[in-house]
Amino acid sequence: MKKTLIATTALLATAGTTVLVAAPANADVEKRGTCAGATYELNVDRERGGFEVDADLDNARVGSEWRVAIRHDGRLAISRVLRADNEGELDLGVYRKNSAGTDTFKLTVTPVGGTSCSMKVTLR
Repeated sequence: MKKTLIATTALLATAGTTVLVAAPANADVEKRGTCAGATYELNVDRERGGFEVDADLDNARVGSEWRVAIRHDGRLAISRVLRADNEGELDLGVYRKNSAGTDTFKLTVTPVGGTSCSMKVTLR
């Protein structure tokens, strides 16, 4: 395992800015957007009869605060104000049970004092 990790790290280091990442076999949706100079991402994976929903924010200003909210079928699942870490990243996750019919997830990110950005995905 350790040799594989070292080899992978060396390969990524020499790859420059082109890095290919394989999504896990159970990944259903991975969607990205930009907001106030940061990149935000919504990942929805089928897990244990429901969905593991993750929101990630990268390249935000270090120490900046963001309200991150995830809705499932229009109902608020989770909402927090988070501070970007020393790498300009933050993340929030929640597990949601599968509902009848389609499941719609909406991620809204808002820099404190700024304008909201959002994206929506629907799974059947």
